[in-house]
Amino acid sequence: MLAELLTQVTVIIVVLLVGFVPVCIGRRRLRATRHEWRDRMREAAPVAGMVLVVLLANRFTRQRLPDISWAIDWNLTPTFYAIEGEAIIWFQQFASPPVTQYFSFVYIYGYVFILVFPVIAYFALSDTRPLRELLSAYALNYLIGLFLYLLVIAYGPRNIMPTAIETVLYDFRPQYQYLTQEVNHNTNVFPSLHTSLSATIAIFAYRTRDEYPIWFAVAAPLAASIAVSTMYLGIHWAIDVVAGITLAVGTVYAADRLVGRWSLAEDFGIEVDEYAARIRRIAGTSAPTDPPSPAEDDEYGEADGADVEGPSSDEPSTGRRS
Repeated sequence: MLAELLTQVTVIIVVLLVGFVPVCIGRRRLRATRHEWRDRMREAAPVAGMVLVVLLANRFTRQRLPDISWAIDWNLTPTFYAIEGEAIIWFQQFASPPVTQYFSFVYIYGYVFILVFPVIAYFALSDTRPLRELLSAYALNYLIGLFLYLLVIAYGPRNIMPTAIETVLYDFRPQYQYLTQEVNHNTNVFPSLHTSLSATIAIFAYRTRDEYPIWFAVAAPLAASIAVSTMYLGIHWAIDVVAGITLAVGTVYAADRLVGRWSLAEDFGIEVDEYAARIRRIAGTSAPTDPPSPAEDDEYGEADGADVEGPSSDEPSTGRRS
């Protein structure tokens, strides 16, 4: 069942990306990416590796967190209920099969799409700083979220008021529980990582709205829908959502401060190019050394001046350091 669900999610996300990437990113940036992807990969590799390590740590420890959390025994569920009461049931007045279907879709598929697309979009920018900041914010969200899940025990509204909330995700699509059980535990609702990561992406979409205006127009309402879906479906308290938005603002600020602060070569003596060359030698491949041919220049549209993008039009408008 899990494999079937993962396949279904993958197929839908791929279909969405195939339709959205050319429209939002544009052929010119995609052509440039085809020629510059090695340099961009090299620049983003350290932070991408950090994200991979965090995700593996998250995967390894997530299912073991409840035992440690119960040993700490800081259960905030009664506190959340005392503060909010049954306010989350307010969403039930809007409940209907189409609304439930919409919020179930954005909770599962919209969330995966909003996580994946900006990685592709920012990789398509010649300046890799937005990509490195985004990946750093991803890692910080997961690290801080994992720490809070370890520290705090909190059940969601659907566990506390099961008879009052009728729009439970698993009632609408029972098979989704196989998917969510793989990535979370029902005691880990504070903060809402669906909200924090979606809000993080919405902030980045706002900051890069000059480069990707279509993405900003899509990301902002999609992120808001994902945050609302967590409450409509009875998964999170409003407190979890507020904490998620706070976490997003903090991680974006931290990523802005951290990216570019250190150099692997200058501060740690790690030469990424040297390691990449070793990997290529081991794999029996080598990087191309010939300069681009005139035909390749024509593909950028630089030979005749047609379809040429100004030097600064592909750069973030923030004017921040790289």
